Amino acid sequence: MTRAAIVSSRRITGLSADVIAELVAELGPLWHERHQTKLVSRPRKRAVGAGAKHRLVFIDRLLATLVHLRHGVTHDVLACWFGVDRSTITRAIGEVRPLLAERGCTISPGVRLRTLAEVIDHLVASGQTGIIDGTEIRVRRPAVGRKDRDKFISGKNKQNAVKTMVLTDQNGRVLFCSPVRPGSCADITHARQLGLVKLLADGPAVEILADAGYQGLGAQTGGRVVTPPHRKFKKDAPDWYEEMHERQRKAHSSRRMRVEHGIAHLKNWRALARHLGRREHMSDTVQAVAGLLSHQQTVGLDPERER
Repeated sequence: MTRAAIVSSRRITGLSADVIAELVAELGPLWHERHQTKLVSRPRKRAVGAGAKHRLVFIDRLLATLVHLRHGVTHDVLACWFGVDRSTITRAIGEVRPLLAERGCTISPGVRLRTLAEVIDHLVASGQTGIIDGTEIRVRRPAVGRKDRDKFISGKNKQNAVKTMVLTDQNGRVLFCSPVRPGSCADITHARQLGLVKLLADGPAVEILADAGYQGLGAQTGGRVVTPPHRKFKKDAPDWYEEMHERQRKAHSSRRMRVEHGIAHLKNWRALARHLGRREHMSDTVQAVAGLLSHQQTVGLDPERER
């Protein structure tokens, strides 16, 4: 009953029944293969498969993970729904979440983008403009005495957070979410660490729109990263200059705004609105949600239509 109720309502997982069926067909064999590899890789006193059978089959493990990502439902509640122990749900989510993260972002049936280099190549081949922006996800405060505790404090929001760089196309379609960094990391520093400067400076011409947090990348990438115009007058600027600068700033902002829409769709998944789990799992969570969102968009359905 639990399985049928979850699959039949897109409000529960954010995904249609067809997409869930595709995920089961794609990830099921991978999960079984890894599970068998784990069983045979350790010393055993009994043959593989001789013990108790799983009460939580793969489709239920997948559904529990999707509900957890979409609504932030606790493992205890999911255990009650599926009639298993909480540790079983924790283990299931820990196994399925990396499988979802490895899928990458789907841009067309059978075509996935998994790395930043593949995204840049796709933008060049399709002649599209890319848009980048950083977004922060609030996390639990690190334990007292941890040496890098202050790194997670965001200077912008004054809270403990991690940061990811989101890259969308000109229509706001999510193409890439980076592994997370502590909240104190600047947007431009994160982009450099991901290798964006090298990819753009040595590659073919492509336009990447960014906000003022990335000013400086334009000069390093031969003008491929376009940021808002600098102010040439610090004070007492002529009226004509103020009008021109405001017009240019608004024109850039109106083109760049699509990335905010893509980030908003990501944050509709409660696991990215505020993350209460382990910070080391955050990169997998971000990339799993990005892949699920892009897959749903590929089949021609708006994943937020039935919010």
